[in-house]
Amino acid sequence: MDRARAVESQDKALWVLLAGWAVLAVASLWLRPLWPVDETRYASVAWEMWLRGDFLVPHINGETYSHKPPLLFWLIHAGWAVFGVNEWWPRMIGPLCALAAVPLTLRLGELLWPEEREARLNAVWLLFGTLLFVGFVTLLMFDLLLMLCAMAGMIGVLNLSNKKRIRGLLWLGAGIGLGVLAKGPVILLHVLPAALVAPWWKPEMRQREGRSLSLYYLDLLLGVLLGAAIALAWALPAAYFGGEVYQRAIFWGQTAGRVSESFAHRAAWWHYLPLLPVLLFPWIVWPRFWIGLKASRKEGQQHSTKFLLAWLVLTVVGFSLVSGKQGKYLVPFLPAFALLAGYALSRARRPERTWEILPPMLGFLALPAGLAWLRLRPESLKLPEWVGEIPLWPIIVLALVAPALLLVCLQPARLQLRALSFAVLGAAATLVVGVIPAFAPYADPAPTARYVAKLQENKTPVAHLGKYHATYNFSGRLRAPVAILGHDELAAWVRRNPDGRVLTVERMRAANGGPEVQWAYRGAWLQLWRGEALLVARPELR
Repeated sequence: MDRARAVESQDKALWVLLAGWAVLAVASLWLRPLWPVDETRYASVAWEMWLRGDFLVPHINGETYSHKPPLLFWLIHAGWAVFGVNEWWPRMIGPLCALAAVPLTLRLGELLWPEEREARLNAVWLLFGTLLFVGFVTLLMFDLLLMLCAMAGMIGVLNLSNKKRIRGLLWLGAGIGLGVLAKGPVILLHVLPAALVAPWWKPEMRQREGRSLSLYYLDLLLGVLLGAAIALAWALPAAYFGGEVYQRAIFWGQTAGRVSESFAHRAAWWHYLPLLPVLLFPWIVWPRFWIGLKASRKEGQQHSTKFLLAWLVLTVVGFSLVSGKQGKYLVPFLPAFALLAGYALSRARRPERTWEILPPMLGFLALPAGLAWLRLRPESLKLPEWVGEIPLWPIIVLALVAPALLLVCLQPARLQLRALSFAVLGAAATLVVGVIPAFAPYADPAPTARYVAKLQENKTPVAHLGKYHATYNFSGRLRAPVAILGHDELAAWVRRNPDGRVLTVERMRAANGGPEVQWAYRGAWLQLWRGEALLVARPELR
């Protein structure tokens, strides 16, 4: 009875946690801009599709955009169709994806442990308290959307393993198809490895009479084909209307070509191993998790834990074999970790010991210590001087999070779980409210975007010298592309456009009388020049 009341109490407290994250998401909308270059780029792609009325082939700055499929952009368009074009709706997609992860996590937990409500609730607490997940909750990115697709695919795999064929096929096909539309064939690397080793995590499949195992693999193939059909329903007409270059890009570039492109983020095969304690903080450094994991090995739910281990381990191994590595690539495997840890904590019966809270405490102290160092010595990491403008109060608040955890050091694991999740929420809130506003003005593309928009309204040609990621197209609601120039192309462009303006990014502030206007921007200076004046100031560009 006490345990049932504890689970019910945990259920109610979870609503408080989710409400806290909802408030934080709204606060983030008010206190920061779209971050360059990723968020601004994706918003600009959606804006250009909207402006052109072409919802089939993504475009960016006047060119086809083959790097990402259109599902995220379609979600942005759906909101704009209801609320009009705005900035807040695209930025709400991340928080809404995080919210959608709650019922999917609970459903996965129900399929794994029908009688273990505590483990399922634990998993939600763990997911919303994991550092890697928290880092993406308020961002306009593809990774949380891909995570939902991976979860849907895994629900399908579990249903197929339980011989619920129709339901399993629909979930698996939808997960794979939407996953391809979200971020390309990479969804297969999140779903198929664990699905293919089903006889390992569910040995009874090999012992069934008849051809049940063969039927499972046939259904798995049918699910993949259904997903492929969903993806091809977009890809085939998009390839036809997008042209030959776009056709090659989406059919080759989204598979082997993406692997080649990943050399831009090339790293050693073991790259993720030292990152895992950070990405999965605070849980992976909490001894209570490891105690519960050891205890869960003695329970009668081995097929469930083995399924989650297959999902986790094979995902990490698969991405370790790909040359390009970034922490965000592992976001879709977080539900597997949360479910595994949630079940492990529900099995941890041994009395808590005071020292067990110390490793997470030390981790929480690292953040204020790092911010204090940056505030005092920004030059130590070659950061701009404005990093020293970070207020002192958020550092003090963050430093108090760690000792506050001592209040629960002797409490049951479920209360420590809540405390750690709320500590992560508190730390995130402190960063959003106290730290981000200090440097957000230096990463805001809006002032430049508005200036460029006025120039375009006056029919003044605008170009960008060097790489340009459509940073200003959405923020300025630009209706014409910004010309992108190499250094050897500048002089000819200026001759053709004597009244044109050129944007450059420079390390140092220019003297007065040089550029028409300049802004401090991401540790550098963004300068807008008259073309002729730029050639005079930098004769090497002639």
